[in-house]
Amino acid sequence: LIAVKNSGKHTVPAAGEKDDGSSKEEPWEAALKTTVVDMEVGEFQGHKVSVWDLLHSKYIPEENRKELLELYQAGELTLEQVKTVVSTIVAKAEAARAEQSARVSSPRAEMTTTEAEHTHHLQED
Repeated sequence: LIAVKNSGKHTVPAAGEKDDGSSKEEPWEAALKTTVVDMEVGEFQGHKVSVWDLLHSKYIPEENRKELLELYQAGELTLEQVKTVVSTIVAKAEAARAEQSARVSSPRAEMTTTEAEHTHHLQED
């Protein structure tokens, strides 16, 4: 078996390999994985969590995650902005959940409206 060294030329990954199987991370991806946020809410309370893990948590809807990653990769959002947006979404989602469970007896649509406005704000260009 002969190992072929990649000379930096663009190569097409083998079928089914995609980005998941590659051992080499993109610089933007490595930055998201090494930048940590000290979260004080929900399942992350008291832990330092990477921006990458927050992005892929249950708190971030898939369409928002994709949009944030696209904007970040395109250079339209800085790492600091992604960190702020993601930690804000997690904090708001956790606060909404805590508030909902605190007032189960009198549910209102208030938090749903707030979340929809926040999501809409993210989708504006």
